[in-house]
Amino acid sequence: MLKGLGQLGDMAKMMKAAKDLQERMMTLQEELGRIVVIGEAGGGLVKARATAKGEICGLDIDPSILVASEKEVVEDLIIAAIKEAQSRAIDKAAEEQRKLMAELGLPADMSFPG
Repeated sequence: MLKGLGQLGDMAKMMKAAKDLQERMMTLQEELGRIVVIGEAGGGLVKARATAKGEICGLDIDPSILVASEKEVVEDLIIAAIKEAQSRAIDKAAEEQRKLMAELGLPADMSFPG
């Protein structure tokens, strides 16, 4: 279609590739909102759920640790579980982005403004 247009044809290819990449990144962001990771603390007594975007979406606390005298321990376990969930979310998002980059034939370590 753009044969014989030289650099103009190359520019059109680059623009299409950029548009395709933008669409795939938007799809990836939507998918990250549906992927759920779990962070645990206290041997699973506290579990925090987060999307791969890092948004906390749930918290499970084993009732056996809900003792008034252990309030600070429970709070620490909650914070630890949330931090682990967020860390796993970051790792999962990076993994999914690396997969997308490989599919597109781009360097795996290429990053985009988030």
